[in-house]
Parts: sequence; C-alpha cells; structure tokens
Amino acid sequence: MVAVFINSIAVIVGSCIGLLVKKRISGHFRSVVFSASGLVTLIIGISMALGTQSYLIMIFSVALGGMCGYALRIEDHILSLGDKFQKHPVESVSTEEEGKQGFGFGFLTASVLFCSGAMAVVGSIDVGVRGDYSLIMLKSVMDGAMAIILAAAYGSGVMASAISIFVYQGFFTVAGSWLEPLMGEKGIAELAAVGGVLLLMIGFNLLEIKKFKTGNFLPALILAPIFTAVSPWLSGLFGLS
Repeated sequence: MVAVFINSIAVIVGSCIGLLVKKRISGHFRSVVFSASGLVTLIIGISMALGTQSYLIMIFSVALGGMCGYALRIEDHILSLGDKFQKHPVESVSTEEEGKQGFGFGFLTASVLFCSGAMAVVGSIDVGVRGDYSLIMLKSVMDGAMAIILAAAYGSGVMASAISIFVYQGFFTVAGSWLEPLMGEKGIAELAAVGGVLLLMIGFNLLEIKKFKTGNFLPALILAPIFTAVSPWLSGLFGLS
C-alpha cells in the first residue's frame, strides 16, 4: 500500500502548488488554464479510447453503464459528497466560471482523470502481485503534475481526489492476485478504452462543447471487463467465432 500512499500524496502536493498558483493569476489567465485542461483531456481521452479491441464492447459498456448511472443518479450523489467535504464556501467567481469551480466538480473531474487509465489498474496490480513500483511511481509524477493544473483551474476539490485514488488503487493492489487473471490483458485494455470515453466527456464539458453527466457513466468501467470476459462465450453461442 506504500505506492498508493505515494500516489495520493503526489496529488495532494500538486494540488497545494496549484492552489498557490491560482491565487496569483487573473480571471483571464484562469480561462486559458480551463481551455488548456480541456484540450489536453480530449487528447488523453482519444488516445485511450483508440486502444479498444472491440467497439461493440465499448458501445454496450458506455450505453448500459450510462443507463445504470442515470437510474442511480451517481453524479448527483458524487457532487453532493464532494460538497460535503468542503469546509469553506467557494470563493466568489463569475457566473460563467461558477459551475466549473465547484468543489464537487473538481473532485469528480480529478477522480475520473486519475483513476480511469490502465496505469492505475496495471500499476496497482504490479505492486500487489509482483512488488514492482516502477509504473505506479511514473503515474504518481504524472498525476502530481496534472494536479497542479487542475487545482489552479478548479480549486481544492482536486485535492480530495486523493481519497478516490487511495480507495480505487488500494483495491486493485490488495485484490490484484485474483483480479489479474480474471480480467486479463483484454479486460484491462477495454476498461482503459472506456475510461478514455469518459475523459472525452470531461473534455467536452470543460470546453463547453456539450454538457455530459460523466459520473453517471462510471458503471461502464465495471461492465467493460465483464463484457470482454463473456464475449468469447457469446460469439460461440451465436456462431460468430
């Protein structure tokens, strides 16, 4: 679990630096940070989504996962939880930026970004199964750097995403020995590809191209490896192999 602590601390440190920077930049430059974050998130999302080996699995995972998420109102609950973490009111901002800078929004955006990639899963499993810290250390550096930018744009909610990292990656570290053979390389690849789709949603949100309730699509990350595991059986059943 040491690696999980390091990754969480890296995000906290990066967030603290970002909050210090945020106080020293004007609203005009802050809008530049918003745009840059959105564009970079889109690029990361596209590169991850193109890693899929089955667009059918991706479509069904995202569609059915979204239906489940909307039925359960996952995003509303996440934003509500994030706002409960906040001890002080969000500093006064313009109406245009107000929705972007809510504590809950920063918490959700950073949590999805830091936890949706294959590095989070594979790196945590490597630590738990093989004692290999190299991948998770690289991820910690990357997450810490990204946390600086996100915190400068969205505030202290980004720091709270360290909790999500600790729980999510801690789970894969502890349960890695039986999850790795169960998910397999293809399952992890499809999970990462669907995570890329979620990042695309966040990128569109940040650039105000289209508003997605990204949190409602989180069940897709669970469905992707499940559909990957049963797809050979379904192919044989319907004579598609």
